[in-house]
Amino acid sequence: MDSAQLILTQPVSPPSILDNLNTSNIDSASDEKKKQTAKDFESVLLGKIFDEMKNTVVDWDSEEDGASEQIQGIFWLQLARDVADNGGVGLWKDIYKFIKDNNQTNITENLPDGNV
Repeated sequence: MDSAQLILTQPVSPPSILDNLNTSNIDSASDEKKKQTAKDFESVLLGKIFDEMKNTVVDWDSEEDGASEQIQGIFWLQLARDVADNGGVGLWKDIYKFIKDNNQTNITENLPDGNV
């Protein structure tokens, strides 16, 4: 893609207000889908944590090319996904509970000014 095509030539629309979001997709999702979404979020978080942990380990092989870095990245990503799918750190349970409870109550009702 040419970089000239990336330049904005028209006005950008303002961000939408959170009250106008369509939550019907979340409401109609099955419990298994909600659990999997929570586990997926936890795996992304664990992946970021593993990336930072990896940076603290001494690297004995200083000659790494792009392919080996990609392989290591895939390894850490799959490790994070496996840890999250096999129980993780338990964060997915809190996320799932929040998603499930969000269907029954409006989250903006609990805020002092009623806005997000």
